[in-house]
Parts: sequence; structure tokens; C-alpha cells
Amino acid sequence: MAGASISSSCWSLTAKFKTLSLNPSHPNAAAFNPLSFSANTSVNLFSKGFVSMTHLQRPSRPSIVCEAAPTKKADSAAKRARQAEKRRIYNKARKSEVKTRMKKVLEELDMLRKKPDAQPEEVLTIEKLIAEAYSVIDKAVKVGTLHRNTGARRKSRLARRKKAVEIHHGWYVPTPATEPASAATV
Repeated sequence: MAGASISSSCWSLTAKFKTLSLNPSHPNAAAFNPLSFSANTSVNLFSKGFVSMTHLQRPSRPSIVCEAAPTKKADSAAKRARQAEKRRIYNKARKSEVKTRMKKVLEELDMLRKKPDAQPEEVLTIEKLIAEAYSVIDKAVKVGTLHRNTGARRKSRLARRKKAVEIHHGWYVPTPATEPASAATV
């Protein structure tokens, strides 16, 4: 970034100099490609090579040397686009895994709910599936694929559905909500 501002400031000084020449005496002059010049040379032509602008009337003044790297740096926008595409594919795979795990748990819970002669031990296999789904959700939240509130909501959805199945079969009886003492006295 600083090189671009230096090179553009060097090109703005061309009106002050009477000649513009290549400096073959530079130690790295062989590494640079020669350039052709005109009075209105654009900055894009300056992307390669070595340029020396000197003022010939006053030899006591130092010359201004503008250098550019022989290879152009990668465009930052193109790099960001490549990074974004890589992250999109990675995040898509993680989200897909979360959805798949949740779908498996919810299907098993629906089958268990519809089963008339279900046993409480059958919940244990579903609890293992829930634990795997929780793990996948937590990892997705940890790496930033899912927001933490989204992860918490999905885990809560699984837990509520499991509790609803347990209540349906009578394996879990929720405690009745008691009224607060202050409401009863008023």
C-alpha cells in the first residue's frame, strides 16, 4: 500500500524533471524489466521495473528513485473472495451435519412417541443420538458457523421434544408449578 503511494507521488513529480531515464547502474538493474516512457505514462505501467528520475540542470540535487517489485501483489479483493468461498463451503458442510443429526434424533423421537408398547430403556439409544447432536452443535458454535443463541435454541428443541415423548408415555411427570407466596396473600 505504501509502495503504491510512493510510486504515484514519484509520477506526480515528472513535470519538474526534464528527462526520465532508466538507471542501468543500479545493482539490481538486471532483475528489472526495461520500460518505455512517455510524458503521460500511467501508474499501471509502473507495476514492473526500476525507474530513476533525475534533474539534469542541478546536479547537486539528489535524484529520486522509484522502485516497484518485479511481481505484482495479489489483489486483496480476489483473495477475500477466495477466502469467503472456502469458508462458505466449510460452513455449509457443518450446518448440513447439524441438520442431519437433528433430523435423526427427531425421527427417532417421533417413532418412539407413536410406538404404543415403548419401554423407558429405548430412550437410552436416543440419548446417545442427542449427545452426538449436541457435540456437533457445540463444535459449530465454537468455530463460528452457528451463533451461540442458534446453537442453544437447537439443543433446547431436542431436549423439549425428548421431554414431551417421556411425558406422553408417562416416564416423566413434571412437578406442578406452585404459586408464589406473595401472590396468595394479596
